[in-house]
Amino acid sequence: MADIEPHPADPAPPRRARTPLPLPREVALLLQGGGALGSFQSGVYERLDELGIDVSWVAGISIGAANAAIIAGNPPHRRISRLKKFWYTLSGGMPNVILPDFDPIREAAHLGAAATVATFGVPGMFRPRLWPAALMPEGTPGAISFYDSAPLKDTLDACIDWDLLNDGPVRLSVGAVDVETGNFAYWDTRGPGGNTRIDARHIMASGALPPGLPPIEIDGRWYWDGGIVSNTPLSHVLNHQTDDMLVFQVDLFPAEGPMPRQMTDVYSRMKDIQYSSRTRQVTDQYLRLRREHGAIKALLDKLPPNLRNDPDALRLSGMLDCASVNIVHLIYRSRNWESGAKDFEFSRSTMLDHWSQGREAVEEVMHKGDLIARNILDGKSATFDLDAPDHLKEKSA
Repeated sequence: MADIEPHPADPAPPRRARTPLPLPREVALLLQGGGALGSFQSGVYERLDELGIDVSWVAGISIGAANAAIIAGNPPHRRISRLKKFWYTLSGGMPNVILPDFDPIREAAHLGAAATVATFGVPGMFRPRLWPAALMPEGTPGAISFYDSAPLKDTLDACIDWDLLNDGPVRLSVGAVDVETGNFAYWDTRGPGGNTRIDARHIMASGALPPGLPPIEIDGRWYWDGGIVSNTPLSHVLNHQTDDMLVFQVDLFPAEGPMPRQMTDVYSRMKDIQYSSRTRQVTDQYLRLRREHGAIKALLDKLPPNLRNDPDALRLSGMLDCASVNIVHLIYRSRNWESGAKDFEFSRSTMLDHWSQGREAVEEVMHKGDLIARNILDGKSATFDLDAPDHLKEKSA
């Protein structure tokens, strides 16, 4: 397992490998919500950074928004140390206990750690309220949530340079849902409707999962966790793509999984289905749309000049999206001993395990990077999914 002990000072920029891929103008890192599973995303980013893959756009939901903000809100040489600071803070309530590789013991420790979080909260993230919600005045945060998320603001402020986040080179997009309208909201530092000045409130709103955490007020509106509507920012990024793009979509809940065998498996599988958020549906629809656009363009190219310059033909041509996109799915695969509590089990040992798995996921994909590279060079669009060891499945437009 990789050693990710935090360094007391920011390290010097490491020697970076030459990127294994020919990078297009836009490289996006998309981070799902998933609570404690989010350290998997940090492992993914660490390995991408070591490979010299520079990300120009990060977008996230819930814990993915926190990781994305840390990446966008720090200079390149400081990002890994700040991600480590964040995750070591959150996992500080339970030490790194070395357990035997025996599923029943690991599962018991896992459930015990989750029970500890439910009772005492997560350091630097949320804490239990003094009084039960039923005893609190109606309309107060204490009446509509079990925990106080105020500690998260201090943790984010300690890990993020907000001026760099908003004015720096990396674009950031985070999403949440309006409690009263049910509409999804995106805050984007390079938004088409005008840039948003993002601060800790926006990140906290994106991760305000009810009924555990309270809604966050921003400009007179109240927001909950974006994962209630969609747990991936993929649609937002594809809808605002302006150039050829390579996307690393980091999924914390696999859409596919085995049939449950016991009740703990049921809760785990239910969350996987609920929060995988139609990622496959979005990518399949996008590829189908690209095929349709390709067919329309081929027909327009066959028109004689007088018809090609017809206003209707010109209008149709202007609606076509000709930029290519290649989407690489990096999916967290649950351990046998993990249950439906896996997203709020913040023990140090499990955090380290998730981080290591993120690094391994990138390494496995890069073994087949020639397939991705060929598509990028040819200007084609496709999705890639490592559905089995050494088997990178490709779906082309």
